[in-house]
Amino acid sequence: MTPPNITTKRPSGRGIQPRKYRAIQRRDLDSLPQLSGLSTEELLGMKAVAAVLPFRVNEYVIEELIDWDAIPQDPMFQLSFPQPDMLATDDLAAMRQLIADDAPAAEQSALAHAIQLKMNPHPAGQMEVNVPRLEDGTPLPGMQHKYRETVLFFPSQGQTCHTYCSYCFRWAQFVGMDDLKFASREADSLRRYVTQHSEVNSILFTGGDPMVMNASLLSRYIEPLLELDHVLSVRIGTKSLAWWPYRFVTDNDADDVLKLFERVVKSGRHLALMAHFSHPRELETRVVQAAIRRIRDTGAIIRCQAPLVRNINDDPLVWTNLWKRQIVLGMVPYYMFVERDTGPKNYFEVPLARAYEIFNKAYRRMSGLGRTVRGPSMSALPGKVLIDGIAEVRGEKVFVLKFIQGREPSWAGRVFFAQFDEKATWLDHLKPAFGEKEFFFEPAMRDIKTHHRAPAWGDRSKFVKRLSEFGHVEWM
Repeated sequence: MTPPNITTKRPSGRGIQPRKYRAIQRRDLDSLPQLSGLSTEELLGMKAVAAVLPFRVNEYVIEELIDWDAIPQDPMFQLSFPQPDMLATDDLAAMRQLIADDAPAAEQSALAHAIQLKMNPHPAGQMEVNVPRLEDGTPLPGMQHKYRETVLFFPSQGQTCHTYCSYCFRWAQFVGMDDLKFASREADSLRRYVTQHSEVNSILFTGGDPMVMNASLLSRYIEPLLELDHVLSVRIGTKSLAWWPYRFVTDNDADDVLKLFERVVKSGRHLALMAHFSHPRELETRVVQAAIRRIRDTGAIIRCQAPLVRNINDDPLVWTNLWKRQIVLGMVPYYMFVERDTGPKNYFEVPLARAYEIFNKAYRRMSGLGRTVRGPSMSALPGKVLIDGIAEVRGEKVFVLKFIQGREPSWAGRVFFAQFDEKATWLDHLKPAFGEKEFFFEPAMRDIKTHHRAPAWGDRSKFVKRLSEFGHVEWM
């Protein structure tokens, strides 16, 4: 029984003034007062990059996260505003010239599209071998099924973000490349596919950012899945906690979102917000801390992940502080990713050897509670590959690599070795160690790419029964 002097009402974020969301985009660069100190040439370079790569920010980021006295080096500025060196020198010069000459919009768009196509818009086989099909052969382009237990779903109404990260690996979603865009309006097709695949027990809603959707839309996608006994967990990949925490505090349907979270948890499922925090400053404001408290009160778990990005967080102390603040606020450090081989990667990428050094130095400063984090991890074509160490074996300096997830489930946990290369920034840059001609997974990957299909999943986890009292599922 609840004592009379204790309230069970959800905390409201009292004292936090609501904000009305307003997107600030390329057309607003000239009128943004915070940029008035830039020269004409600096602003022109920013416009040139924004013509090629997506740019969107909002007043919360501008007024509460960016230190305008420290630009352009300020990490929040680097994270959200286009920087001239994100484009190759020749491409930047060509786009700057068109803008300076006030060339027709069609001419600017054509050049932007040509540059975009050179930037590997969809890495890791997203279009070729990740798109699943129903049993009748119907493709489902709004989904990806790369790993046996997990399906990614891209709701069409969630294919934007409150602010775009300047290094976003899904940047092609936001620049009008419709032939390369993942999105689906079909909640029914998701349910049908998951019903047909009992090996799938985790659904990850991603984008863009699903949390740009209103509570009613989000509910239409999530609640039908709660009728499927073999679905054990629902994940929502989101940057909204960092970019627009008002979503969970003062937005008109903030309480409705949290009630949906409660329904998922009460159904016996694990609900995880896969929160994207790139820098400790994103955790400093009152509103983000209020949002975190309100989400945790629903029973949802917040797991935190981000890529290691040059000019933003390529410092062990930044990661130590980031993980420690996450723990204090009740969240779980989960992943440090390697920046993917797409978009302005030359501006942001960090060599794998340096990434391992940064991770290790930060990891050593953590207590056991913070050592839930894994990294540096590459989400590459064959799977999630962890840089597990740098060692000398048989007189050869090598990277010790390990699959966290694989397209073939039997690869998970498997250790393999690559020649040490201090300049390598991605799995494709590495060569097998000890004179081997190829990595063990390459024959299977050739077959997958040739036939444009995922491997046969083999032994599926089979649903046995549901323990109705707790809503748990037993597996064999």
